[in-house]
Amino acid sequence: MLIERILRQALEEDICRGDITSKAITPLPVLATADFVSKSPGILVGVEIAQRVFHLLDPAIKFQPLLHDGKRVEKGDIIASITGDARSILSGERVALNFMQRLSGIATATYIAVEAATPFGAMITDTRKTTPGLRILEKYAVRMGGGKNHRFGLDDAVLIKDNHIQIAGSVTKAIQLVRAEIGHMVKVEVEVETLDEVKEALAAGADVIMLDNMEPAGMKEAVALVAGKAMVEASGGITPTQVATVAATGVDVISLGWITHSAPPLDISLDIRVD
Repeated sequence: MLIERILRQALEEDICRGDITSKAITPLPVLATADFVSKSPGILVGVEIAQRVFHLLDPAIKFQPLLHDGKRVEKGDIIASITGDARSILSGERVALNFMQRLSGIATATYIAVEAATPFGAMITDTRKTTPGLRILEKYAVRMGGGKNHRFGLDDAVLIKDNHIQIAGSVTKAIQLVRAEIGHMVKVEVEVETLDEVKEALAAGADVIMLDNMEPAGMKEAVALVAGKAMVEASGGITPTQVATVAATGVDVISLGWITHSAPPLDISLDIRVD
């Protein structure tokens, strides 16, 4: 299973030949309990992932989730409690926290963007700008934050970008080449940078027109030009603080690479005590 393989690789990376510090401190088993505690407010993701991390490391560990993925947490909330051998808890701590903090940060950033876009009716989506090997988890975090997923990989949707257009020779030619190869059920999205390219993409029958790095004034003009004949997506360097301005132009979709490549992790700690 893909997720289990990711978790096993993370444990192997961190523990390698063993946790020499924890073994030195506790050469014999010591029963301990630890709490995952939120140090800041946000959207929680990664509880089940943390549970699986500890169960892969030590099946005897008891993991009790108190909050679940997609829930809002406040500073001081206890997310989950675990009980078991202190050495196992200490060895799995960083891997579990890395996943939970990273994914919760993505979900929190997504939630902020969704809240800003909702009054204007725009949809927030992610991109393929994800951490190599962690895309399935990071896109899950986006959904938990209220966003939608853009294409998962190169094989599940057509997106004609600037380099494709450069090779094909024009927006029209690129769309024609793609249409000749795909089935009638597959939609075609094309990335454009100017209003002239918007007109060309519309005339060539694009289903989705992505406005790449356009200023809000240009986006508004593009939306008026398309006039509902295709879906309009805004993309390119957009951050959550800019979402409301972009959404106000009337675009249908706003895709943000920022939420997966630059979202700050949520501050979560693991506090341990010996029983």
